[in-house]
Amino acid sequence: MSNEFLGVGWWFPLQGDPTQQMKLAVGEDSIQQAIWLILATAKGERVMRPDFGCGIHDLVFSVNNATTVGVVAREVREALVRWEPRILLHDVQVSTTPDAPSTLLIQIEYQVRATNNFFNLVYPFYLAGGTT
Repeated sequence: MSNEFLGVGWWFPLQGDPTQQMKLAVGEDSIQQAIWLILATAKGERVMRPDFGCGIHDLVFSVNNATTVGVVAREVREALVRWEPRILLHDVQVSTTPDAPSTLLIQIEYQVRATNNFFNLVYPFYLAGGTT
């Protein structure tokens, strides 16, 4: 069964499929791609839509403490509730690992409203401004 009713869009990052056509994200993949794009876009980055995106990018170079973790969780919740109406957001948890203290792991648990399927996604956010 096709779930194109959930949406179809270009795969991110852009790439071709085996037939040399643009690879498309269909259905629940489209939703996951949209979540990733929302989190990866800083507010003010898009000229014609300056309010689109997530406010976590203002926290690059912040200290990794409970306040930063709480602000990241709040910003992610607000962005996803505003910009991705196809999901019901269940939980956002932010954690770190001892071997990467400048990386926050944002775990998002959501349900696709149209299908009631549950998913989780882990988005890495680098406080140091890179992949260290």
